[in-house]
Amino acid sequence: MDRTGIARSVDAAPQVYARLGGGLYLVIIALGIVAQVVVRDQVIVPSDAAATAQNLAAMQPLWRLGIASEALALLCTLALAMIYFALLRPVSLELSILAALLRVVSVAVQAVAVLQLDLALSPLTNAAFTAAFTPDQRAVLATLAVRAHSHGYTLALLIVGAAFLVHGLLIVRSTFLPKVLGVLIQVAGVGYLVNGFTLIVAPAFAGQVFLVIMLPVFIGETSLSLWLLIKGVNTERWHMASSRA
Repeated sequence: MDRTGIARSVDAAPQVYARLGGGLYLVIIALGIVAQVVVRDQVIVPSDAAATAQNLAAMQPLWRLGIASEALALLCTLALAMIYFALLRPVSLELSILAALLRVVSVAVQAVAVLQLDLALSPLTNAAFTAAFTPDQRAVLATLAVRAHSHGYTLALLIVGAAFLVHGLLIVRSTFLPKVLGVLIQVAGVGYLVNGFTLIVAPAFAGQVFLVIMLPVFIGETSLSLWLLIKGVNTERWHMASSRA
């Protein structure tokens, strides 16, 4: 479908796209909780490479569930980026394109990070590593791969933070979504940016900063996803904005 076809499709049913976007957003949030809380928090032992390696070797199916969850979330994010572009383009086509490009770049960065989760298993399961390295060395290699994912994921969220600033501005400027949702998303975006830059310039404080930003990020993202799913957009005002655009 070309861009004109997509535009006509959204014009015919913006509410359907809004609710689909809200549902996808909740799925992404749920998959993120599975990947982090259900999987990584159960496997990774902070500051203990040997224990982490032991858990990785013993809980491979659970670990791979986390990889699959994060990979599926990336596919959902790409679809959500397209839906956001379609819904918010009447406000500003240029800013909608910018936000979509930022989300695509963040997905690419996170996809590379996800590969590290699979690579973390190689030193523990590949016979070549067993022959070449000691158990302690293999544990360190696995832990380094896990850490590489963590840093890549944080970088991806930093880029998402920039996208959130743009999305929030578009929502504030729109007449078909509540301005407060735009403000909440911008607050979440600032949180992601602060978290990302803290990891780069002051990594010793990254853990504390992440705990601080979790609540405003959760409130912002959950509020927007639930609003889109339950209330959607004001279709009359959306069509008015679309006709002006």
